Amino acid sequence: MAESSSPAEPPGPVVAATRARQGRFGRPVFWVLVISTLLAAIALFIAWMEKAPGLAQPGSQQSVSTKAAASNFSAPEPAPVATPQAADQTPAPPR
Repeated sequence: MAESSSPAEPPGPVVAATRARQGRFGRPVFWVLVISTLLAAIALFIAWMEKAPGLAQPGSQQSVSTKAAASNFSAPEPAPVATPQAADQTPAPPR
């Protein structure tokens, strides 16, 4: 009694492993890609049109000076940058 894990004849055509892993590319796949791309583009356009009136108004871009930003957070204005003194602190020789 000999048992084997594979039948004597395969139930369908024998196809190479690489070919079996590849998906079909046909008209249905093409149309799904085209329609989904168009729907995404339309959705982006609609979202842009919703924001367009607010972007066209002057002052919509946030450019805040340092003083205005400090007053918003109730923080003092930053101290001015102090230039470091020379590294050599020895007095100059008298002449």
